[in-house]
Amino acid sequence: MAETPAWKDDFPISWADDHYVTRREFTKSLVLVSCAAFCANGALVAMGALEKGREAEKVEPRRIGSIRDLPVGGSKVFEFPRPGEPCLLLRLDAERFVAFGQKCTHLGCPVLYRKETRKLHCPCHEGYFNAEDGKVLAGPPPRPLPRIELEQKGDELWAIAIQR
Repeated sequence: MAETPAWKDDFPISWADDHYVTRREFTKSLVLVSCAAFCANGALVAMGALEKGREAEKVEPRRIGSIRDLPVGGSKVFEFPRPGEPCLLLRLDAERFVAFGQKCTHLGCPVLYRKETRKLHCPCHEGYFNAEDGKVLAGPPPRPLPRIELEQKGDELWAIAIQR
């Protein structure tokens, strides 16, 4: 009489239930999941291309404030184009103002202006943007910050459009 091997005690397998998942069925499900992931990525790329196709999003102009309220090298947070969407206005020199969306393009953390380096800094993952044009200087952000088009009417600044 043959003695059962020791491994059968440690790994008891009911050979009657072994047929439930065959290699072929496993391979089929692996191919289906891979195809679904490929299609989802394709849809995300297509949506990104459509989003990029819009040059500037025209919205209702919004008054930001008076030029006299912001010192040279200062910054101010405002909401544009809709409430709850923070943007950052910077006064780079006496006559030069720029504004960007305040959400980092990496994971949406708020960016802060560092006057001494003239850079926008995302403290979450150490991302840096150029304060002149919003382009990525360092870190994980994949895209530049959205730029807000400004218009000066007398002593007032108005946000008129957003370029994504």
